[in-house]
Amino acid sequence: MRLDLEAMEPDPPNDAELLRAHDAADPQAFARLYDRYDRPCFLFIRRMLGTAHAAAAEDVHQEVWIAIARAAADFDPGKASFATWLFTIARRKVFDHHRRQRVVPLRSDLDDSAMLVPDPGPTPLDRVESRELVERLVTAVETLPLEQRGAFIMFADAGLSLEEIAQASGVSVETAKSRLRYARAKLRQALAGERSDHV
Repeated sequence: MRLDLEAMEPDPPNDAELLRAHDAADPQAFARLYDRYDRPCFLFIRRMLGTAHAAAAEDVHQEVWIAIARAAADFDPGKASFATWLFTIARRKVFDHHRRQRVVPLRSDLDDSAMLVPDPGPTPLDRVESRELVERLVTAVETLPLEQRGAFIMFADAGLSLEEIAQASGVSVETAKSRLRYARAKLRQALAGERSDHV
């Protein structure tokens, strides 16, 4: 079992402090920051790329962390949290990958049927119990328009707030909220016949 030494510290440094320490050439600071966000960042990238581009996830993930390391001095904790800044960069790198591959991100007009689906509130993906449902959910997420997919993954997997999603996406909170609502409505429609409270 791995000990969480950071949790044992009486007052562990926050993300901005670690980034400043990295910028001041502290070799351990960046590793600690990476350890905090490595998994959620990679999962976001992997799910945004989808199965068709899964092989590129490691490369895109590496590009994100290289960009973070190089731009450490540019981070302003007064403008955004580190998590928001990280997911902004990760989102851009995913879109850059799609552009390089000449993948056209799916866009959808907001259809009336999506507006009719009630929104019961967020439910974490980790409550999904059956493997078959997980596979159907992953497939359904991958078919979402890219902007909706990003909003859903940042909310459900990374735990970002609507404000953070809006900031990371460069849109208003209302737009982020709409993207999330439509994504969840489409996922419920795609999973019709299964227990709808999973989405």
